Amino acid sequence: MAINRRYRFYEILPGITIWTILLGAIILSFVKPIWAIYFIIIYDLYWMLRIIYLLIFLLISWHRFRQTIKINWFSKLQTERPNWQKIYHLIIFPSSVEGIEVIDQVFEHLLKSNYPKDKFIVVLSGEERKKEIFTPVAEQIAKKYQDKFFKLLITLHPKDLPNETPGKGSNINWAGHQAKKIIDEFGLTYENIIVSCFDVDTCVHQEYFSYLTYRYLTVPNPTHTSFQPIALFNNNIWDSPALTRVVARGTTFWLLIELAKPNLYFTFSSHSMPFKALVDVGFWPKDMVSEDSRIFLMCLNHYNGDYKVVPLYIPVSMDTVYCGSFWKTMTNQYKQMRRWGYGIENVPWMLWNFLQNKKMKWQKKFSPLFTQFEGSCSWATTSIIILLIGYLPLWVARWQNIPDAIVLNTPFILEWLMTIAMIGILSSAILSTVLLPPRPTRHRSYKYIFMLLQWALFPITMLVFGSIPATEAITRLMLGKYLGFNITEKSRAAQLKI
Repeated sequence: MAINRRYRFYEILPGITIWTILLGAIILSFVKPIWAIYFIIIYDLYWMLRIIYLLIFLLISWHRFRQTIKINWFSKLQTERPNWQKIYHLIIFPSSVEGIEVIDQVFEHLLKSNYPKDKFIVVLSGEERKKEIFTPVAEQIAKKYQDKFFKLLITLHPKDLPNETPGKGSNINWAGHQAKKIIDEFGLTYENIIVSCFDVDTCVHQEYFSYLTYRYLTVPNPTHTSFQPIALFNNNIWDSPALTRVVARGTTFWLLIELAKPNLYFTFSSHSMPFKALVDVGFWPKDMVSEDSRIFLMCLNHYNGDYKVVPLYIPVSMDTVYCGSFWKTMTNQYKQMRRWGYGIENVPWMLWNFLQNKKMKWQKKFSPLFTQFEGSCSWATTSIIILLIGYLPLWVARWQNIPDAIVLNTPFILEWLMTIAMIGILSSAILSTVLLPPRPTRHRSYKYIFMLLQWALFPITMLVFGSIPATEAITRLMLGKYLGFNITEKSRAAQLKI
């Protein structure tokens, strides 16, 4: 019982932190408004400098991305790595309610890959609780693609298994175990298999598997390495609302920034990893929401810190949140961001497991823990402080008729800082437009203008689809109102070229 109380304290800690920051800023605004004004100016200045710092990483990553996609990685692989043919790829697509138009397009992109398809073991894993939707789709996929790969495996994740949370984690855990049976049956060596766990809307670049194989064969310790590609939400971007487009591009830019940093501590969404490591840690967790980042932490803990993530500067294209109806789309977008914000559940897990691991160096423990804790708390509080609370002490000071020069000058200072911060938004607007897939003929050419102007909505998305859902997710964990896995609906109207 004492152990559970300690773990609950770890769950409560992030919530205490963000609410102390938010309530402290509000209270200080009324008690000591001048102090609060100075705090806000310093805070805004810090974030202005941080935006410039992050913009540098974004441009570095952008340059590496543009260089990477110009290379014929399969040719390079054949020339420089004569042992490449031993590598197989296990590719898992967890599915739930997606239609044939989504999944068929994903499989078509697999066939366009320039890596030999007889090295692909592809798993399409559905849910028994959605059997009536999944089965007809799976039958069509099996009929069309059964003979296109080394092995195509259709699995059905049973419902109501013990110690499971319904969702992606439990689905791919089941799929992974079923794939292992096939791998063992054929006597394939685990060290020669790379597993890619993709969201079911993930369309891979034709060079992806060649590039991944090359990196796997050139990193110093491949079986202790995960690989993170660039997530481009391009599949249906021309059809989705402007707000969701900005959120999707913001996610891509965040990932580009993370890839360029000296150390990458987490895997996100669609990613790849060694099958040997996956088996060693017992596959993905089946009782939580953030399985994509947790699997890295499980490997890091299992190998006592001897595990890392290597960036792949090549894209996988996914769907923006789009459901046809505007308000349904907005609701699903909010729920998706809340689910991502629930990655804070990694903090208590790290505190619990890392403190018990005496073989891992403290630097290996501290860095991912601080990255997750600081990143989540900043995500939850920054936009609220800058866009809402930031003006509160100024209003209070004016209401109290405080005769101080800082009260008169603060609006000009904040306006100056925000103007400089616009550099980041302008850069994002330009890069976002360059990243767009070819315009479908049903959309007029003038829509490019809207694709640029949509970035005026960025402050709104920061707040409504950033800080607020992140705050809710952290608060839920603090209160013990645990979040289940919410499936993001996929909808697509056009064929995609990447």
